[in-house]
Amino acid sequence: MADIKQTIKDFYKVAQTRDFARDFQFRVLDVSNKGVPVFTEDDLVYATAATLPGKTIATKEVPYNGFTFRIPGTVSYTDSDAFTIDFYCDATTQTRIAMENWITETFNDETSVGDGLLHDNSTITLVQLDTKLEPNRTYKLRGVFPTDCGNISYSMSGDGEVATVTITLAYQFFRRDNELNAAVNAIGKLAGAAIGG
Repeated sequence: MADIKQTIKDFYKVAQTRDFARDFQFRVLDVSNKGVPVFTEDDLVYATAATLPGKTIATKEVPYNGFTFRIPGTVSYTDSDAFTIDFYCDATTQTRIAMENWITETFNDETSVGDGLLHDNSTITLVQLDTKLEPNRTYKLRGVFPTDCGNISYSMSGDGEVATVTITLAYQFFRRDNELNAAVNAIGKLAGAAIGG
């Protein structure tokens, strides 16, 4: 049986070995519509915040003989209906324009037609970085489509704050890439895909 006493020395030893993840050790590598990048690497370098989503197993109750058993149900993916990425706006708001175009392609309100199909190669690729900012593992969100190109706030009485925009997408599920080689192959893109770094 393992020793259950945990001391400061134990914590210090583990912290030295594993270190801690920092909130800037994360990048958006790619956002693609049917395999074609929606944003360039120059757009993605303006990405300031995103979240690595989680997934949840629903619990189901099964009463039997005066006792309630809990069994696992289906899986759901956190914020799969509203995955957001925050961007700084460049002077010509290219990120917002790219999202407007994708939304119009998905459903054009002038013609009432568009591409409402789910595409497995419409993806978001996220990468976790280690303490040396080297790729640790990647996550790929699949079946992505746009839901909101985001507001941009302006004010004549502003003090020159950099404008930002939040884009919102939906996705079906994600898969983690356990092969670090795939993440290492993506290292060339990291310079153009920084979040807060």
